[in-house]
Amino acid sequence: MLNCYSMPITKTAKRALKKSLKRREKNLLKKVVLKKTEKKFLKILASNDIEEAKKNLNILYKLLDKAAKTNLIKKNKAARDKSRLAKKLSQKQKGIKKIA
Repeated sequence: MLNCYSMPITKTAKRALKKSLKRREKNLLKKVVLKKTEKKFLKILASNDIEEAKKNLNILYKLLDKAAKTNLIKKNKAARDKSRLAKKLSQKQKGIKKIA
């Protein structure tokens, strides 16, 4: 993907553009992985497989923490997401216990 702004003129500007495009690609890929993992967790949760959901939640926590650490997402967003996902798992566990 080419930059939609004016093209770089100096050698360092060209290198910086190249670097920034590579970083952008890497970051987008990480975000996609994060979203896919979250969707996978929610799908597993919907199928009432609590043990598998717990394993996936740990993986998701790790991804969220790393994303926050590398400024891919903000620290508070990571904390908020972790809290909401844990709450969903907890509610699902309580719901299954009531039925059983």
